[in-house]
Amino acid sequence: SSHHFRHLTCFALMFCVVSATYVPPPHSTTKPGFPVPMNTDNPGVRKAARFGVYRYNNSSNDLFLFKESQINKAMVQIVRGLKYMLHVEIGRTVCEKREHSNLDNCHFQKKKSLKQILRCYFEVWITPWLHKVSVPTALCD
Repeated sequence: SSHHFRHLTCFALMFCVVSATYVPPPHSTTKPGFPVPMNTDNPGVRKAARFGVYRYNNSSNDLFLFKESQINKAMVQIVRGLKYMLHVEIGRTVCEKREHSNLDNCHFQKKKSLKQILRCYFEVWITPWLHKVSVPTALCD
């Protein structure tokens, strides 16, 4: 049953990657279940921030898309996956919502009357093995 073994190996590898990336070092006093501070440059943190932005854009009435301009603080908690708690600044881009642009190609507004920065708090819950992302909280002001 080499197929079964391959599947297990794949899962184990994925688990190790997830663990290696997010589990605190052994000397840390943090246990799974407690929020742990994360580097704001961490790729997982950046991806989670983008999911928060998608959620904001989907619920906003703005004509333009917003995207993250700065991640000020990031925590992660291990709860049936990874729950990110993020303090993010997002800015209005030049991309109109109806164009469905890729945010990576959207520049921030330069025109003074259109420039806008919002401070947001996002909670982004990622369950990698189910390929599931939910954003239960997206508060911006």
